[in-house]
Amino acid sequence: MQRRRRTEILIEGDPNLAKELSESILHKYRWKELVSPRQGMTMVKMRETAKNSLFYIGEVLITEAKVEVMDQIGAGIVVGMKEDLAKQLAIIDAAYKAALPETEDWEKNLIEEEQRITQAKIQKQDELSKTKVLFETMDV
Repeated sequence: MQRRRRTEILIEGDPNLAKELSESILHKYRWKELVSPRQGMTMVKMRETAKNSLFYIGEVLITEAKVEVMDQIGAGIVVGMKEDLAKQLAIIDAAYKAALPETEDWEKNLIEEEQRITQAKIQKQDELSKTKVLFETMDV
């Protein structure tokens, strides 16, 4: 599973999943916190569709962390003030880079969580579409 997809699942999904995965690594392997979770700002890029050009729409608050697991460095960056999640993402990232055996078992959990997220989005979209006004059927 690609890093971007995995990270999106962990951020959007159940917060306990990232916690469980990272704790399974913390208790078994040596690790070191390189950069403790800290807040910062980053610029957000957007694409202007008419000219197809990139521009910066503004800044957003992020929390970032870096850890080392089995001589592999992992980074975790998340929007908002979420120190625990940033650290958990960094640990999971480092575990994947180190190709630890636990990561193979995680794929199933991540795919199940992705399906749950997709179903929740579909349900929300369905609820929103029920409130849609059809102007063609309104009396004038």
